[in-house]
Amino acid sequence: MDEQPELDERGSRMREAVYVCLRLAEFAAQALLRLRPAMKQAAVAVMEGEPPLEQVCAMNALAARTGVKPGMTRTELESFSELQILRRSVVEERCARAVLIECAEAFTPRMEEQPDTTALVLVLDMSGSRRMFGSPQAAARRIQQAARQLGFFVQVGVSANFFCAVCLARAAGSRLLLAPAGEEANALAPLPLAMLLLTAQQHETLALWGLRTIGELAALPEVDLVVRLGQEGKRLRLLARGEHPHLMIPLEPEVQLVEQMEFDAPVELLDSLLFVLASMLAQLIQRAQNRELALASVTVRLRLDGGGEHERTLKPALPLLDRALLLKLLHLDLEAHSPPAAVLAVELTAEAGSRSKVQMGLFSPPLPEPMRLEVTLARIAALVGEERVGRARLVDSHRPESFVMERFSVRVVSPKKNRLHSHAIALRQLRPPVAVHVQSGRRRIEAFHLEGTRFEVHRLYGPWRRSGQWWSQDVWSREEWDVAAQSNAGAGLLCLLAHDLLRDRWQMVALYD
Repeated sequence: MDEQPELDERGSRMREAVYVCLRLAEFAAQALLRLRPAMKQAAVAVMEGEPPLEQVCAMNALAARTGVKPGMTRTELESFSELQILRRSVVEERCARAVLIECAEAFTPRMEEQPDTTALVLVLDMSGSRRMFGSPQAAARRIQQAARQLGFFVQVGVSANFFCAVCLARAAGSRLLLAPAGEEANALAPLPLAMLLLTAQQHETLALWGLRTIGELAALPEVDLVVRLGQEGKRLRLLARGEHPHLMIPLEPEVQLVEQMEFDAPVELLDSLLFVLASMLAQLIQRAQNRELALASVTVRLRLDGGGEHERTLKPALPLLDRALLLKLLHLDLEAHSPPAAVLAVELTAEAGSRSKVQMGLFSPPLPEPMRLEVTLARIAALVGEERVGRARLVDSHRPESFVMERFSVRVVSPKKNRLHSHAIALRQLRPPVAVHVQSGRRRIEAFHLEGTRFEVHRLYGPWRRSGQWWSQDVWSREEWDVAAQSNAGAGLLCLLAHDLLRDRWQMVALYD
């Protein structure tokens, strides 16, 4: 496949056909172990079916070496020491399949899934990608490395023929098998007939003929094979020679950053749940990095024992890829809003966002890291409550102190031009307001007492009348005065006095600085 591409009738270069087949053997086991890295060094068997009729449907390589075989019952597995047993999860298999397809999309948008009994087989059309990823062998190794980073063990076969790449992947093992263009028959010849995925009847017929390898099948005369097996015989011969044509029907997957896991037993401890979330976050971050993205929000959905769900959503100030920081935010949030029951399954969903970039000023002082501020706000919210942390936002009302707390975020404000001779007065709100005793006459405030000190009023502006919500029980009405006063000791005071007309109560609500 390293030869120069052929030329068409006009002498222009034809696109070199290259197919890379990825095969995940024992897919049911790999889908479970992907999010359980601590179990990858142990012998693991996967069971399916309802007790007590459970049977082994998949296993990892270490379990196979110890003697575990498909179809074994739970009773038979009790004779194996240190064997980990997991139940098959269709949800996690669906999620693992989406992860592998998403990984492959970073290399090519054209791919097709092939049926297999216990494996997931994905064929990638890498034609015309030599300038981007190098030779077919180099491109296949890059794809294999990307899949390994996601926790998959992938068998890889490369060929210019679609079905030849699939057969090579089935026999690849841990090495990469490549068939040079025009030598597909020679590459397939030593492989056993089982690599063609024959039916039971076909396998029995060919075994009675004494055939054991693909090369022996390819050497049979085409006419004699068609006479005995019909058109299926012709198809098998073309497959054995690496000449069977194929019209590729590419997948059209949706981009979703979702990880799911089901537990064998209810989980009650938060530390155990966070241990699982750490592996799931690592997967989401790796998948986002493959697309040059970051995580803008993370949603945790917990399925609880006895029915019901518990859902929490985190939205950091900036999209990030720091697993330790996201895990800390999840820890603080779940600690403050713990699930009411044991957890049976967890689903982690993320929304992707562009990677944040901060431009530092040459002469401006360094600003605090936004992510440290996020953790600090989360810790404060865990202590005092989320409704008391954030920033105040005024509501559409004339009522004093009418505001709500919303999530803190930094808004970029364009600088305004400096205006000459500008003056600003700051109004400092008193919370809570201070009660005062007022002396008045002819609807004019003459003096007031504040914490034992008498203040004479020199200038007075008002009253400003305000009222609202007369249709409800929260009706309010008050008058306000801007007051300039002075104490007997000569201390001046600029303040805002309010008179609650419904309760006949005077208060100092603000000071002018």
